[in-house]
Amino acid sequence: MWNRITSAPVRPQCVARERRAPRCALILLFAIFWTVVLISDRAEANDIEAKLSYCQDCHGQQGQGYRGFYPIPRLAGQQVEYLRNQLQAFIERRRTNNVMFNVAHTLTPAIIGALTERFHDFNPKPIGGAPRHLAAAGKRIFEDGVPEANIAACAACHGPDATGRGQFPRLAGQLNTYVIKELTNWTSERGQVPTKPDTSFIMQPVAHSLNRAQIEAVAAYVSTLR
Repeated sequence: MWNRITSAPVRPQCVARERRAPRCALILLFAIFWTVVLISDRAEANDIEAKLSYCQDCHGQQGQGYRGFYPIPRLAGQQVEYLRNQLQAFIERRRTNNVMFNVAHTLTPAIIGALTERFHDFNPKPIGGAPRHLAAAGKRIFEDGVPEANIAACAACHGPDATGRGQFPRLAGQLNTYVIKELTNWTSERGQVPTKPDTSFIMQPVAHSLNRAQIEAVAAYVSTLR
Protein backbone atom coordinates (compact mmCIF):
# COMPACT_ATOMS: atom_id res chain seq x y z
CA MET A 1 0.00 0.00 0.00
CA TRP A 2 1.39 3.44 -0.99
CA ASN A 3 0.97 6.96 0.43
CA ARG A 4 -0.81 9.04 -2.26
CA ILE A 5 1.19 12.19 -1.45
CA THR A 6 4.73 10.89 -0.92
CA SER A 7 4.42 7.66 -2.92
CA ALA A 8 6.07 6.00 0.05
CA PRO A 9 4.84 2.64 1.23
CA VAL A 10 2.45 2.70 4.16
CA ARG A 11 2.75 0.01 6.74
CA PRO A 12 -0.39 -2.11 7.30
CA GLN A 13 -0.30 -1.53 11.08
CA CYS A 14 -0.47 2.24 10.50
CA VAL A 15 -3.55 1.81 8.34
CA ALA A 16 -5.16 -0.32 11.05
CA ARG A 17 -4.47 2.33 13.68
CA GLU A 18 -6.00 5.01 11.48
CA ARG A 19 -9.11 2.93 10.96
CA ARG A 20 -9.42 2.21 14.69
CA ALA A 21 -9.06 5.84 15.73
CA PRO A 22 -12.66 6.98 14.95
CA ARG A 23 -14.06 3.90 16.65
CA CYS A 24 -11.93 4.47 19.76
CA ALA A 25 -13.02 8.12 19.91
CA LEU A 26 -16.66 7.08 19.71
CA ILE A 27 -16.23 4.50 22.47
CA LEU A 28 -14.50 7.13 24.61
CA LEU A 29 -17.37 9.58 24.09
CA PHE A 30 -19.91 6.94 25.10
CA ALA A 31 -17.87 6.11 28.19
CA ILE A 32 -17.69 9.78 29.20
CA PHE A 33 -21.43 10.23 28.60
CA TRP A 34 -22.46 7.28 30.77
CA THR A 35 -19.98 8.27 33.46
CA VAL A 36 -21.59 11.70 33.65
CA VAL A 37 -25.07 10.12 33.74
CA LEU A 38 -24.11 7.75 36.55
CA ILE A 39 -22.46 10.52 38.55
CA SER A 40 -25.54 12.74 38.08
CA ASP A 41 -27.90 9.94 39.12
CA ARG A 42 -25.80 9.21 42.19
CA ALA A 43 -25.67 12.89 43.11
CA GLU A 44 -29.45 13.20 42.75
CA ALA A 45 -29.99 10.06 44.84
CA ASN A 46 -27.74 11.48 47.55
CA ASP A 47 -29.59 14.78 47.36
CA ILE A 48 -32.94 13.00 47.77
CA GLU A 49 -31.69 11.12 50.82
CA ALA A 50 -30.35 14.34 52.32
CA LYS A 51 -33.67 16.13 51.77
CA LEU A 52 -35.60 13.16 53.16
CA SER A 53 -33.44 13.16 56.28
CA TYR A 54 -34.06 16.89 56.66
CA CYS A 55 -37.84 16.36 56.47
CA GLN A 56 -37.61 13.51 58.96
CA ASP A 57 -35.97 15.80 61.51
CA CYS A 58 -39.37 17.45 62.02
CA HIS A 59 -41.95 15.00 60.67
CA GLY A 60 -40.40 11.86 62.17
CA GLN A 61 -38.40 8.94 60.80
CA GLN A 62 -41.58 7.27 59.52
CA GLY A 63 -43.43 10.52 58.83
CA GLN A 64 -45.54 9.97 61.94
CA GLY A 65 -45.57 13.64 62.93
CA TYR A 66 -44.62 15.27 66.22
CA ARG A 67 -46.79 16.10 69.18
CA GLY A 68 -45.44 19.16 70.91
CA PHE A 69 -46.16 22.80 71.65
CA TYR A 70 -46.34 23.33 67.89
CA PRO A 71 -47.82 20.19 66.31
CA ILE A 72 -46.05 18.94 63.20
CA PRO A 73 -48.31 16.94 60.86
CA ARG A 74 -48.14 13.29 59.96
CA LEU A 75 -47.08 12.80 56.33
CA ALA A 76 -47.04 9.01 56.38
CA GLY A 77 -49.51 7.50 53.94
CA GLN A 78 -50.50 10.93 52.66
CA GLN A 79 -51.81 11.26 49.12
CA VAL A 80 -49.00 12.09 46.69
CA GLU A 81 -51.04 14.60 44.70
CA TYR A 82 -52.05 16.40 47.88
CA LEU A 83 -48.46 16.63 49.12
CA ARG A 84 -47.31 18.03 45.79
CA ASN A 85 -50.10 20.59 45.78
CA GLN A 86 -49.28 21.74 49.29
CA LEU A 87 -45.59 22.13 48.57
CA GLN A 88 -46.53 24.28 45.58
CA ALA A 89 -48.93 26.25 47.79
CA PHE A 90 -46.07 27.01 50.19
CA ILE A 91 -43.85 28.09 47.28
CA GLU A 92 -46.52 30.42 45.90
CA ARG A 93 -47.39 31.73 49.38
CA ARG A 94 -50.96 30.48 49.00
CA ARG A 95 -50.35 28.73 52.28
CA THR A 96 -48.49 30.59 55.01
CA ASN A 97 -45.58 28.93 56.78
CA ASN A 98 -42.13 30.50 56.55
CA VAL A 99 -40.31 27.31 57.50
CA MET A 100 -42.04 25.30 54.79
CA PHE A 101 -41.54 28.06 52.23
CA ASN A 102 -37.79 27.94 52.85
CA VAL A 103 -37.83 24.16 52.44
CA ALA A 104 -40.18 23.87 49.46
CA HIS A 105 -38.75 26.53 47.16
CA THR A 106 -35.36 24.75 47.02
CA LEU A 107 -36.82 21.44 45.81
CA THR A 108 -36.71 20.35 42.18
CA PRO A 109 -39.72 18.60 40.63
CA ALA A 110 -37.77 15.31 40.64
CA ILE A 111 -36.99 15.58 44.34
CA ILE A 112 -40.58 16.57 45.16
CA GLY A 113 -41.78 13.50 43.29
CA ALA A 114 -39.36 11.22 45.13
CA LEU A 115 -40.09 12.68 48.58
CA THR A 116 -43.87 12.54 48.22
CA GLU A 117 -43.70 8.91 47.11
CA ARG A 118 -41.46 7.99 50.03
CA PHE A 119 -43.76 9.56 52.61
CA HIS A 120 -46.80 8.02 50.94
CA ASP A 121 -45.23 4.58 51.43
CA PHE A 122 -44.60 4.99 55.17
CA ASN A 123 -47.17 3.33 57.43
CA PRO A 124 -46.41 3.76 61.14
CA LYS A 125 -49.00 3.49 63.89
CA PRO A 126 -50.81 6.73 64.80
CA ILE A 127 -49.18 8.62 67.66
CA GLY A 128 -52.50 8.82 69.50
CA GLY A 129 -53.03 10.97 72.57
CA ALA A 130 -56.45 12.41 71.66
CA PRO A 131 -59.31 12.36 74.20
CA ARG A 132 -60.97 9.02 73.46
CA HIS A 133 -64.34 10.04 74.87
CA LEU A 134 -64.75 12.50 71.97
CA ALA A 135 -64.19 9.91 69.23
CA ALA A 136 -67.80 8.65 69.09
CA ALA A 137 -69.20 12.14 68.45
CA GLY A 138 -66.45 12.76 65.92
CA LYS A 139 -67.31 9.54 64.11
CA ARG A 140 -70.94 10.67 63.66
CA ILE A 141 -69.85 14.01 62.22
CA PHE A 142 -67.28 12.37 59.96
CA GLU A 143 -69.77 9.86 58.56
CA ASP A 144 -73.01 11.86 58.57
CA GLY A 145 -72.01 15.51 58.81
CA VAL A 146 -74.22 17.94 60.75
CA PRO A 147 -77.45 18.11 58.71
CA GLU A 148 -79.08 20.77 60.87
CA ALA A 149 -76.11 23.08 60.22
CA ASN A 150 -75.83 22.09 56.54
CA ILE A 151 -72.39 20.59 57.11
CA ALA A 152 -71.53 17.73 54.75
CA ALA A 153 -70.00 14.47 55.92
CA CYS A 154 -66.20 14.48 55.97
CA ALA A 155 -66.26 11.00 54.42
CA ALA A 156 -67.77 12.43 51.21
CA CYS A 157 -64.36 13.84 50.22
CA HIS A 158 -61.85 12.12 52.49
CA GLY A 159 -63.27 8.62 52.00
CA PRO A 160 -65.03 6.29 54.44
CA ASP A 161 -61.70 5.30 56.01
CA ALA A 162 -60.33 8.86 55.96
CA THR A 163 -57.46 7.79 53.71
CA GLY A 164 -58.22 10.51 51.15
CA ARG A 165 -57.81 10.37 47.40
CA GLY A 166 -55.92 12.51 44.91
CA GLN A 167 -56.11 16.14 45.96
CA PHE A 168 -58.14 15.30 49.07
CA PRO A 169 -55.80 14.56 51.97
CA ARG A 170 -55.59 11.54 54.20
CA LEU A 171 -56.84 12.34 57.71
CA ALA A 172 -56.46 8.86 59.19
CA GLY A 173 -53.84 8.86 61.93
CA GLN A 174 -53.29 12.62 61.77
CA LEU A 175 -52.42 14.32 65.06
CA ASN A 176 -55.60 15.64 66.63
CA THR A 177 -53.84 18.84 67.76
CA TYR A 178 -52.76 19.52 64.19
CA VAL A 179 -56.30 18.97 62.82
CA ILE A 180 -57.67 21.34 65.47
CA LYS A 181 -55.09 24.00 64.60
CA GLU A 182 -55.75 23.79 60.87
CA LEU A 183 -59.55 23.88 61.08
CA THR A 184 -59.45 26.72 63.62
CA ASN A 185 -57.02 28.85 61.60
CA TRP A 186 -58.12 27.84 58.11
CA THR A 187 -58.68 31.24 56.53
CA SER A 188 -55.50 32.72 57.99
CA GLU A 189 -53.28 29.89 56.71
CA ARG A 190 -54.87 28.67 53.45
CA GLY A 191 -55.99 30.27 50.20
CA GLN A 192 -53.95 33.42 50.76
CA VAL A 193 -53.68 34.40 47.07
CA PRO A 194 -57.20 35.11 45.73
CA THR A 195 -55.90 35.27 42.15
CA LYS A 196 -54.71 31.66 42.49
CA PRO A 197 -57.66 29.78 44.00
CA ASP A 198 -57.00 26.19 45.05
CA THR A 199 -58.80 23.29 46.68
CA SER A 200 -58.66 25.00 50.08
CA PHE A 201 -61.84 26.90 49.19
CA ILE A 202 -63.75 23.60 49.44
CA MET A 203 -62.96 23.32 53.16
CA GLN A 204 -63.43 26.98 54.03
CA PRO A 205 -67.21 26.90 54.62
CA VAL A 206 -66.91 23.63 56.54
CA ALA A 207 -64.15 24.96 58.78
CA HIS A 208 -66.22 28.10 59.46
CA SER A 209 -69.36 26.12 60.24
CA LEU A 210 -67.89 23.70 62.77
CA ASN A 211 -67.78 24.91 66.36
CA ARG A 212 -64.86 24.20 68.69
CA ALA A 213 -66.44 21.13 70.27
CA GLN A 214 -67.23 19.62 66.87
CA ILE A 215 -63.71 20.30 65.61
CA GLU A 216 -62.19 18.61 68.64
CA ALA A 217 -64.50 15.62 68.24
CA VAL A 218 -63.67 15.08 64.55
CA ALA A 219 -59.96 15.56 65.28
CA ALA A 220 -60.10 12.97 68.04
CA TYR A 221 -61.84 10.44 65.80
CA VAL A 222 -59.59 10.65 62.73
CA SER A 223 -56.47 10.50 64.91
CA THR A 224 -57.43 6.98 65.98
CA LEU A 225 -57.79 5.61 62.44
CA ARG A 226 -55.01 3.49 60.89
